Amino acid sequence: MPSDAVILGFDTSAAHCAAALLSGDQVLASAHVEMSRGQAEHLMPLLEQVLAEAGKAWGDLNAIGVGIGPGNFTGIRISVSAARGLALGLGIPAIGVNSFEALAQDPAIGISAVPGPRGQAYLSPEGGTPYLATADEMLDIMQDAPLKTPQAATIAIQIAQAAAQKLSKDPSGQFDAPAPLYIKAADAAPPRDPAPTILPDGSV
Repeated sequence: MPSDAVILGFDTSAAHCAAALLSGDQVLASAHVEMSRGQAEHLMPLLEQVLAEAGKAWGDLNAIGVGIGPGNFTGIRISVSAARGLALGLGIPAIGVNSFEALAQDPAIGISAVPGPRGQAYLSPEGGTPYLATADEMLDIMQDAPLKTPQAATIAIQIAQAAAQKLSKDPSGQFDAPAPLYIKAADAAPPRDPAPTILPDGSV
């Protein structure tokens, strides 16, 4: 794998659709659109826009970096599914990057936090397991230290940078397929009613 590998990073884990193209340490192009819904329809055109701005084609890519959350359930699935499909079609690795790994690319001092529902936030203690902190806990934390949260304008760049670091550590490109990082169970639970009975053809 070349040291200046061309990596396409993208993310739809929150109310945005973001993409960036990285070659080595250079950001070739980036774009984002803030949106609460519609990421599935906007993602591929945005990726093509970023490639075109950088004068690159799909075949120029060496790897894909994709945001795996935590965040919006549907949004995460959109990006992860797209990354898996593109990796399979292009024959290149897709590298999952969680939001905390992406935020670690920001040199600013602060606690990495991913906004959650109802004033809560996802935190990842050093050496610990990510969890959903309560609103009261977040208020206490914010009194002692600033927060670093994902920003639509930079998250895709940070994902591509984190993916590049992972690729440099394992240039073989043998990565597990990216999978969503779900910390909180979905608000919408499956129905408790029993499944309908399927009658044979002609039955009433």
